[in-house]
Amino acid sequence: MNPFFETWTTSFAAPPFDLIRPEHFAPAFDEGMTRHKAEIAAIAEDPAVPDFANTIEAMERSGRFLKRVHAVFANLVVSLGGTALQAIDLDYAPKLAAHFAAIALDPRLFQRVAGLHAGQPKLDPDQARVLERSHLGFVRAGAALGPSEKQRMAEISERLATLHTRFGQNVLHDENTWQLELTDADLAGLPDFVVEGARRAAAERGHPGGMVITLSRSLIEPFLTFSARRDLRRTAHAAWISRGEHPGAHDNTRLIPEILALRAERARLLGYTHFADFRLADTMAGTPAAVEGLTGEVWTAGRAQALAEAERLGRLAKAEGMNETLEAWDWLYYAEKVRYADYAIDEAEVKPYFVLENIQQAVFDTAGRLFGLSFIPRTDVPVYHPDVRAYEVREGERHVGLFLADNYARADKRSGAWMSSYRDQEDLDGSVAPIIVNNNNFAKSTPALLSYDDAETMFHEFGHALHGLLSQVRYPSQSGTAVRRDFVELPSQIYEHWLSVPETLARFARHHETNEPIPAALVAKLHAARNFNQGFDTVEYTASAILDMRLHTHPTPETLDIARFEREVLAELGMPAAIGARHRPPHFQHLFAGGGYAAGYYSYLWAEVLDADGFARFEESGDPFNPELAAKFKILLSSGDTRDPMELYVDFAGRMPETKALLMSRGLLAAGA
Repeated sequence: MNPFFETWTTSFAAPPFDLIRPEHFAPAFDEGMTRHKAEIAAIAEDPAVPDFANTIEAMERSGRFLKRVHAVFANLVVSLGGTALQAIDLDYAPKLAAHFAAIALDPRLFQRVAGLHAGQPKLDPDQARVLERSHLGFVRAGAALGPSEKQRMAEISERLATLHTRFGQNVLHDENTWQLELTDADLAGLPDFVVEGARRAAAERGHPGGMVITLSRSLIEPFLTFSARRDLRRTAHAAWISRGEHPGAHDNTRLIPEILALRAERARLLGYTHFADFRLADTMAGTPAAVEGLTGEVWTAGRAQALAEAERLGRLAKAEGMNETLEAWDWLYYAEKVRYADYAIDEAEVKPYFVLENIQQAVFDTAGRLFGLSFIPRTDVPVYHPDVRAYEVREGERHVGLFLADNYARADKRSGAWMSSYRDQEDLDGSVAPIIVNNNNFAKSTPALLSYDDAETMFHEFGHALHGLLSQVRYPSQSGTAVRRDFVELPSQIYEHWLSVPETLARFARHHETNEPIPAALVAKLHAARNFNQGFDTVEYTASAILDMRLHTHPTPETLDIARFEREVLAELGMPAAIGARHRPPHFQHLFAGGGYAAGYYSYLWAEVLDADGFARFEESGDPFNPELAAKFKILLSSGDTRDPMELYVDFAGRMPETKALLMSRGLLAAGA
C-alpha cells in the first residue's frame, strides 16, 4: 500500500513517515504528474470565457497531489539522504523540470493569463498581485517566445535540473567520504566538546573507540579554531575548501561552466544581456549595478578592517614562535587567541551556557512574547528520524501549524542549516495549516552545547520558520517565504538580534551543570566582542557575493577555468592572503545545487541593511519586545507575497532603510559618522 494514495489520518494530517518508503515515490510522482497534466488541460481547454476564477484560481488549485509528494521527497532527500533517495532524485529531477516547463510554456494557458492581465479585471489587492506575478512568471519562463525558443527553454530547464542534482550529490559525497583520524597525540589544544564530538563521529562511522574529524561544519570549524597542531589544521582546511573539485566522477568544476552557460543562454533568449540582468529584474535590488554598489561599499570597509585584523593576528603568532606567514588554516586558531587576549573570552568557557534545549526554548519564548505563540511538544506526530522533535504551534486556542526541529548532524544529511516546509499555509478552499521544519547540523553530545554562533543560527532559521508559520494568505503561491529572494532573509536575520537581548541571555543561557545563568561579566564581554573578527566575516562573505555576480555576468562562461577565474577575481579585489571566499565555486551549493540564490547570494547583505535598520527601531523604542512594533512586524511576516516587500518594510519600520545601519552594526562605521 502506497501512503501517498491514502488519506493521511495522522495527527494534523502530518506525513506518515513511519509508512513512507523510497519505493513509494516513483509511482506517486508519476501519478502526480498525470493528475496535474489533466488539471492543467482542463483549465487550458475550458470553453468558458477566461476569468480570474476559472484560470488563476484554478491554477492555484492544480497540482496539489504532486505538491504533497514533492514536498515530502524534497525534504527527505536532504534531511535523511541515502543512496535510494539520491537515485530517485537524479532520475526524477529532469522529469519534474520537463513537467513544469511544459506547463509554463503552454500557449493556451498563457493566452488566458495574458488576456486577463491586459484586461485588468477588478480584483482584490491580493488577487491583483497574484495575477500580476502569474503573468510575470509565464513571461520569465519563456511563454511569450516562439516555438523553437520555447523548446530550447524546456531543454535548458531539464538539463539544469540534472546538473543541479549532481552538483549537490558531489559535495555530499566529498563531505561523507573524508575524515581525519585522531590519536591521543593529536589532541593538543582541543577542548572536551571537540574531542567528544570526534568520538561520536567515529562511532557513527563504524569506528567505536576512535576519534575522527569530519567535514561537518560543527566539527571542522571548532577543530580549526582550537587544534594546536598546525599540520593537522592545514590538512583539515585543505579538505574543507576543496570539496567538489577532486578530479573524477565527483568533480564539480566540470559542471559549473555548463550550468553558467545554460543560464546565460536562457537569459539571452528572454532578451537580457546576461543571467544577472534577468535574475535581478525581479528583485528589490533591481539591477547588477545596485548590487555592485552595495557589495563594493561593504567590501571597502570590510577589507580595511580585515587587513588590520590580519596584522594583529600575525603579531600574536610571531610572538608565540610562528615564523611562517599567517595562512588561512591559522586564522581561526589565532583569532580565538586574540579574542581571549583582548576580551578574555574563551569559547570553551562560553559553550557550557548554551545548551541546545535551552536555546530552542529561547527561540520559542521570543516568539511567544512577540507574537503570542506557544509551542506544545507532540509525541503523537510521526517523525522521519528519532532526532526530530515535533511541536504544535498555537496562538491562544487557535491551531497555527506544526513545527519540526531536526537539529543534529548525520552522515547522509546535507550540511548547513535551512528552513523548509512539508505543507504551506493557504485559505483558498478552507484553512490549511503549515508544517514547517528547521534543519541544523550541530554535533550531537550529552548535553548538546552550542557556540554563540550556533545559537544565533537557531534564531536565524526560526525567523524563516515564523515566516512560514505566521503566513495568513489566501493563495498557495503567495504563502510564507514565497517572496522575492532579497527579501526572504529579512525575517531570519532580524530574529537573530533577540538572542543578544539581556533578558533572553539571563533566562536561557544557563550552565549545563549548575543551571546558573551566564555571568553578567561574561555577557558584557560577549557584547564588547560583538564585532570582533568582523572584517574577516565581512570579507569572506562579500567575496562570495562578488564571485557570484562576476560568474553570472561573464559574457562567455562556458570558456571559464573556474579555479583560475576565482584566483583572478580575488586578486583583483585585493583579497587578504589569509582569507578565502566563504564558499568556493566547486561547493557553492547556494548557486549550483539549485538556482534559488544564483546571482542572488548578495541577498543576505541586502536583507542585513533591512534587519539592522529594522531592529534599530525596537532599540530606539527602549523595549526589544515593543508590542506596537511586534504587531507591525507580525503583519510583515503574515503577508507573504500579497504586497510589495518594500511597502511592507516601510509600514513596519516607518522609514526607508539605510546602508549606514548595516555598517554600524558590523562595527565598520563609527557611531555619528
